[in-house]
Amino acid sequence: MKESADTGLTVDELAARAGVTVRTIRFYSTRGLLPPPEIGPRRVGRYGPDHLSRLALIEELQHQGLTLSAIERYLEQLPPDLSAQDLAIHRALVASWVPDKAEDTTRDQLERRVGRELTEEDLDRLAAMSVLVRTEDPGVFRVDPGLLHLGARLLDVPITLETILAARAVVMEHTRSAARELSRLFKDEVWGPYREAGPGEEELARMKSLSAHMQPMVVQALVTAFQRSMKQELREAFGKEGDPGRRDGSPQE
Repeated sequence: MKESADTGLTVDELAARAGVTVRTIRFYSTRGLLPPPEIGPRRVGRYGPDHLSRLALIEELQHQGLTLSAIERYLEQLPPDLSAQDLAIHRALVASWVPDKAEDTTRDQLERRVGRELTEEDLDRLAAMSVLVRTEDPGVFRVDPGLLHLGARLLDVPITLETILAARAVVMEHTRSAARELSRLFKDEVWGPYREAGPGEEELARMKSLSAHMQPMVVQALVTAFQRSMKQELREAFGKEGDPGRRDGSPQE
């Protein structure tokens, strides 16, 4: 696997990759939203994929209208050992609550954003993951920024395009089902009683605020439940030692 292009970034490089200012990064660090960098030679701070993914998640939560204090509380509730991939998944799911905001991006802009040259195979894989859509202009792509960092990190994962498409179909089927049931629950148990009572403008505004604040909490619950379920499935499939040949986790004789 290729070495990640976002390993060992300086603060200036991190700012360029994340699309923020150095001042913003330092401010987030003082608020505890970002972990401290690793100190390298000549005491230069080096930032990694977890910093980049966390900045992307913060950006998405801000798009949701959360204050910095609310974002602090949200991040504090996340498990402390989340990887950059886990954070990217959180960001992608949070982004799904935001109205479509795909951006037209040239190939050069796209490559600068992901920090690597992209082959035609890379572009096909990103398209399969719904990260981008090809346009009539072969040099311009409609890119979903909420999925871009996660998609870029998955480019070097050794799975076929067919597997990506099959996995996407499974995820889409079950997430739509979950969204449908959650929407029904919210409508029947929360929105319905308010509507029957004939709420005024103040109550309506309160309901909209409640819905907006529920969204990241539901996302976090979905991600946590999925991670736990996946770990359980892997334990049952491959055993405690991760040996595909033993389903009960006991050592081979």
